[in-house]
Amino acid sequence: MFNKTADQTAAPSARPSNTKSVFAADLKITGEVSSAGDIEMAGEVDGNISARSLAISADGRMKGLVRAETVDVKGKLDGQVDAGAFTLRATAQVAADVTYATLVIESGAQIEGRFAKRK
Repeated sequence: MFNKTADQTAAPSARPSNTKSVFAADLKITGEVSSAGDIEMAGEVDGNISARSLAISADGRMKGLVRAETVDVKGKLDGQVDAGAFTLRATAQVAADVTYATLVIESGAQIEGRFAKRK
């Protein structure tokens, strides 16, 4: 399991307020990924991701459960999504059950699954 959170020993003013992790195209992760910040993914994840935001690049592949305030997909996503804001770009290929507060789907995005708006 991979976790990235603010340094708990640092004074509150010294903690990073906007952290970003980048998963390179040659990186493959199997398991759980958790971050208090943002994740930009060009690689492949087979497992679950929890983060403030997740951006899947055109080369990125995600299979599993995603929980994030914002999710922006240009690549492939297969599984389940629980997001505040969910954006599917024109190059997205998504097969997922999605729960969202706001949804944007660009022309050209390929989608399959169930979409449910939060109440």
